[in-house]
Amino acid sequence: MSAPTVRVAGPADARAVARSLRAFNLEFDDPAPDEDWLTDRLATLLLDDTVVLVTERPDDDLPAAFALMRLRPSLWDDADEAYLAELYVRPELRGQGLGRALLLATVDEAVRRGATYMDLTTTNRDEAAVALYESVGFDRHERRGDGTDSYYFELDLPR
Repeated sequence: MSAPTVRVAGPADARAVARSLRAFNLEFDDPAPDEDWLTDRLATLLLDDTVVLVTERPDDDLPAAFALMRLRPSLWDDADEAYLAELYVRPELRGQGLGRALLLATVDEAVRRGATYMDLTTTNRDEAAVALYESVGFDRHERRGDGTDSYYFELDLPR
């Protein structure tokens, strides 16, 4: 398989990303806001401090995968930090390297925008994500909960 094309999404992509984000939440039995509300929210966020990267599928109007990253000023550095809020690969497309390509592109985009640090959280329920983040070099810190372990990952980015 050739390397997927990853691009930065714009407000015009908000509905497709909202539909994908809802599918992600429903897959893990998490609450999912109304599609119209989420579309409007994403369109607004994409104009500010939120970056969404998507991989395309020529035969479909939904992204094959997407990553949603929020930039925020660092307390400890005169730079931004990047929070990877979401990374999702459609179930039927997993195992083809899309998640890795998307994660690496997201890290590159964070560096390009001047971020010096990236963090994210996930749980032990998403074993593939845990393995992916660790394989890319994120440090994992654990917090136990009621039946679900929450993992906090962090990565220093190159300057």
